[in-house]
Amino acid sequence: MAEVLVHVDHVDGAVRKPTLELLTLARRLGEPVAVALGSGAADTAAILADHGAVKVLTHDASEYAEYLVVPKVDALQAAVEAVSPAAVLVPSSAEGKEIAARLALRIGSGIITDAVDLEAGDEGPVATQSVFAASFTTKSRVSQGAPVITVKPNSVTVEAAPAADAVEDLAVTFSARATGTKVTARTPRESTGRPELTEAAIVVSGGRGVNGAENFAIIEALADSLGAAVGASRAAVDAGWYPHTNQVGQTGKSVSPQLYIANGISGAIQHRAGMQTSKTIVAVNKDAEAPIFELVDYGVVGDLFDVVPQLTDEIKTRKG
Repeated sequence: MAEVLVHVDHVDGAVRKPTLELLTLARRLGEPVAVALGSGAADTAAILADHGAVKVLTHDASEYAEYLVVPKVDALQAAVEAVSPAAVLVPSSAEGKEIAARLALRIGSGIITDAVDLEAGDEGPVATQSVFAASFTTKSRVSQGAPVITVKPNSVTVEAAPAADAVEDLAVTFSARATGTKVTARTPRESTGRPELTEAAIVVSGGRGVNGAENFAIIEALADSLGAAVGASRAAVDAGWYPHTNQVGQTGKSVSPQLYIANGISGAIQHRAGMQTSKTIVAVNKDAEAPIFELVDYGVVGDLFDVVPQLTDEIKTRKG
């Protein structure tokens, strides 16, 4: 069976959920071979094997922390040359897409970004994408070389599939370009205690209808009751009510959670482009004609200042 390379997204050995999703998808295409790089790479082996990796290729070097992107591209290129994979899967983060693009160019292959599903085809992997602000769904495949595919978080449910815990050292020779861009400082992101927006299974967002930064406490309370991430529309961000890092939309972040709750958001195409692939969409808006109601699974016509606190209380009661 053909092998499929999976780039491991981890922090000091703690594997992030999108990587486990990639392993689930990789098993549809062949035998997953994980590539873990940097500090703690060897510590990822157990959980990767639990989720189907038949082999884990590891390499640790200071270059991965000291320089941007290129050292990881060098390592993945070395892995491609060692394995000759049927495909290379990479998490669809900002860094992941840059790595994928550079790798595809290096190995002379085509690239597909932001896939939301993968399936095996007679002529290679077939990727499903949501395009044109999620107005259309397309299926495509790479016609040249080993496909390099980035996959959006929450595209598939993680499934455990224990495999042999085989760990091998990956031989990597860094190119001259690897040290071209040096990291001069790092500032840890302040922790809110909530999930990362693009990876969260539940996202609760607020828009223009929240009517002020101080009122986002209502949105945060609902999110916290559900263990969810907090999002915001462009209107709310532009008004200075919530940080730009939490913006959902075409010029913000794209999310695809199991549940998306939009509060006081009209549903402009810019916002829909960032959340339309959510599995279940709920909207609360006092305007019965708001465009958001065209795509929701459940809609509540009402004032969010009445509806959201009641919903939060009900969730706490049921959980209590």
